[in-house]
Amino acid sequence: MPKTKIVATLGPACADAVAILSLIERGVDVFRINFSQGTLDQHLAYLHALNQARQQADRIVALMGDLCGPKIRTGPMEPDAQTVETGELVIIETACDKGTVHHFGTNYEHFVTDVRVGHRVFIDDGKVLLKVVQQDDAKVVCEVLLGGVLKSRKGINLPDTVVSAPSITDYDWQCAQWAVAHELDFLALSFVRSVDDITSLRQFLTKAGSEIKIVAKLETPQAIEHQKEIILASDATLVARGDLGVEMSLASVPLMQKDITQFCRHEGKPVIVATHMLQSMISSPTATRAEVSDIANAIMDYTDAVLLSGETAIGMYPDRTIDMINDIAAVTETYLDRTVNVHPHGVSDKAFTQTAIMAACAGQIVDDISAKLVVVWSQAGGTAQFLGKTRVDVPILAMSSSLLSCRQMCLNYGVIPYYHVMPETIEQFTQLVDRVVKDRGLAQAGDKIVLVTGQPLGGEGTTNAIVVYTVTPAPPD
Repeated sequence: MPKTKIVATLGPACADAVAILSLIERGVDVFRINFSQGTLDQHLAYLHALNQARQQADRIVALMGDLCGPKIRTGPMEPDAQTVETGELVIIETACDKGTVHHFGTNYEHFVTDVRVGHRVFIDDGKVLLKVVQQDDAKVVCEVLLGGVLKSRKGINLPDTVVSAPSITDYDWQCAQWAVAHELDFLALSFVRSVDDITSLRQFLTKAGSEIKIVAKLETPQAIEHQKEIILASDATLVARGDLGVEMSLASVPLMQKDITQFCRHEGKPVIVATHMLQSMISSPTATRAEVSDIANAIMDYTDAVLLSGETAIGMYPDRTIDMINDIAAVTETYLDRTVNVHPHGVSDKAFTQTAIMAACAGQIVDDISAKLVVVWSQAGGTAQFLGKTRVDVPILAMSSSLLSCRQMCLNYGVIPYYHVMPETIEQFTQLVDRVVKDRGLAQAGDKIVLVTGQPLGGEGTTNAIVVYTVTPAPPD
């Protein structure tokens, strides 16, 4: 399997265990439930199907819930999907239950008090652009700067407006509670604006006794302004290019992606690149050349994972989409392994300096002795995470007796999680490694592998040894 991880969104196109198992076998590492679409009962059905597929799969996969955040949408319109022309005026009124394209409502109760005259209003990812020209306590009047088709319940972006709604809505808290009850592995937080948003969710999870990891979605100007603090406060980061491209300059999005992925790499934090990765494959069996180049560049930016949305949730070709990602990743990773020395040393967080340096040294040893594999006992996943960030040229087999840690390691570049009861001694660990790598076809007798370990095995912060080990021949029959 390629080392770049794949996050696939569950939906009608992959709603049963057979379809999900096919995606797992093709290489999906993390499945995503999008709380913005469907009901909790529908998500529960997806979860049951995923668990059925997990029982048949020979790979560990994780599950991420994606919280909605304060998604502002247009209200119902009759007739729907009508055109507004550039230069026309439209009225947006919160209290309007059923309107027309020239006078409609919104689900956001503070809309008319948050926006100001001169503020821009983007609808449906910028397909229609309005500017506020008049405002009172009940409604706003907007001029159409870019005409187009207006539809009910389409997203509204307010790039010039400080939205007063909290980043975590009442429905988000309900979904977070559902995620805790059903033991999800990650929660992605939408429309993050400051570290306080991460802290609030962290406190909620801690109080609930949950070890769910938090993924911060960077998709607002405020998030970009505070991106370093947000990245450090979260467990992983998602570059949400869709809303970034609406809220901010579209031409700046590729540069933001590079800045974010570079900082995450320096800090040892997993990062996901999302939005329109293979959008054309929702309805086409092949990708465009631009999409292929986009994914290859994201991998060369050192993303840990790429996220598919409609491609797997509602697309016609979810299996072919995963195959396409794998093809692109395999070619790009081979190029990087052959041409680039990418073993970074150290991170800014002093608590992880030793682990990060050990990981970088392991990567250098792999190069020097042409090792086939790196194996680490990573009880909580921290050492495996840093090994992935060094961009070791070979797979990383990460063992743990915590199934949750194994699932959460599914997001780390190059890491193959393996669940096993903890050995009592280093010798037993070595014997386990020798057997597992041969059984799984990861190495053969005579191959050199690099073991990253410590005393006591599995202890926090005890990674202090790198061992070069030669795989033994299989015993005679």
